Amino acid sequence: MSETVTLLVDPAPADASGDFAATFREVDATEPAVRVGDLAGQRGDGVFETIAFVDGHAQEVGPHLARLANSARICELPEPNAAQWRQAIETVGAKLPATGEFGIKVILSRGVDRGPAPTAWITANPAADQTAVRTQGVEVVTLDRGYARDTAERAPWLLLGAKTLSYATNMAAIREAHRRGADDAVFVSSDGFVMEGPTSSVILRSGGVYATPSPSGAILHGTTQLSLFDHLAAEGRTVEYRDIRLEELLAAEAAWLVSSVRLATAITAIDGVAFPADLAETAGFNAYLLTPRD
Repeated sequence: MSETVTLLVDPAPADASGDFAATFREVDATEPAVRVGDLAGQRGDGVFETIAFVDGHAQEVGPHLARLANSARICELPEPNAAQWRQAIETVGAKLPATGEFGIKVILSRGVDRGPAPTAWITANPAADQTAVRTQGVEVVTLDRGYARDTAERAPWLLLGAKTLSYATNMAAIREAHRRGADDAVFVSSDGFVMEGPTSSVILRSGGVYATPSPSGAILHGTTQLSLFDHLAAEGRTVEYRDIRLEELLAAEAAWLVSSVRLATAITAIDGVAFPADLAETAGFNAYLLTPRD
């Protein structure tokens, strides 16, 4: 079996049903497949999701497809056909090894001006080894996101709640964190509220209560964070969504960055100051997150 798979998808109408196999075409991942004029490459005009594929199982497919549909709605793209995408993910998964960790990226682009629109494809690649960050944690810096907590409500055209292909700012933030001697970053609104990481959600524990910033149009609602909160609630622990000021994060008992492929990683320092990391609880989080979940 190959460890790299690329599948072109001819998007079906949202209400179509049946077998979608005829709408998929596998291509060599090293060969050209997307037009030069595709707006995904020219403008980052599209949406995506990255799904963890662990030991033969695609994790949290339902939540990822729901978020893909929400991103498409925000960006005024055609509604994705959930059944078609699920079958496409299953088709890719069947071509991957039964052991190991992979990332499956599903992409929906606006397509080509005056040409085929939308366009879509799926790529699957081996995931980077996440052992170190899962077991040792990460140092983070706080970075000003450049807008206030309520910006999404006042300026919905900024598409802040969509997972778009325009990730240049997110990658620039990680590079800035590296320049400052850290591993990752936490975005803070211009009015002092914790938001999210460039590629992750933020969870903190204070007084035994687990909290994450309130879902809003300015924060991408994390599928891994949602799953972890369901798990914690099922164990009888208290979880909550609320506004979190930076000072509260700095005073927390513990905090984590969580994402689909990296899973949970403990924060060990913030802005160069050591921070209490609960590595034992992190291990428990990751044991749960590595179990098969649909």
